[in-house]
Amino acid sequence: MTATPKILAAGGALAAVLVGGLALYGTRSNLGNLAASGPCAEAAPVAARLAPLARGDVAAFHASAPAKPAPAVAFKGPDGAPTDLASLRGKLLLVNLWATWCAPCKAEMPALDRLQAELGGDSFQVVAINVETRNLDKPPAWFKANGIAQLTYYGDPEGKVLPVIQSAVGSTGLPTTMLIDAKGCTLGVMKGPAEWSSEDGKRLIRAALAKSS
Repeated sequence: MTATPKILAAGGALAAVLVGGLALYGTRSNLGNLAASGPCAEAAPVAARLAPLARGDVAAFHASAPAKPAPAVAFKGPDGAPTDLASLRGKLLLVNLWATWCAPCKAEMPALDRLQAELGGDSFQVVAINVETRNLDKPPAWFKANGIAQLTYYGDPEGKVLPVIQSAVGSTGLPTTMLIDAKGCTLGVMKGPAEWSSEDGKRLIRAALAKSS
């Protein structure tokens, strides 16, 4: 029996759908394989482990999915010498952007200082970067006046760090905080302040360090 034009057309349409579906599946599979084998492949399970720990005092923390390289930014160290995030690689970093004109930033700074005192060391560091470009003696003076003694002072007087990081993480305000692993991959982002030295905060950091809570 000879197939009718309608049957042939329907068969052709079905074949096209099947081919298209296979092509889409292949594309998604390739993307999945690319993510699994990318520069931050090892960070993916760590970020996944952090997601359910975003609760309580750190409920606004968003684990990165997929984890990706942190933006390359340069700033000034406590002696005014140039430094960057790459030079701090090798330990887990909690990178916090703050300013003295930002009330929530100042409110969370003592908690960051306590977190550094308790967990800081060879494996972990809080990196608080001041983003002010005027009255540059004010931020370190505020540190001293408010007893912030455990944090190393970092500043960005040229104003380059803030737009780069905010663009990378989709943040529009301060404070903005990134959790970056020892290989420079972003594990998650906090938009807004948090009580970082709380049990919730320490549990999150310990999980990123693969320590028991």
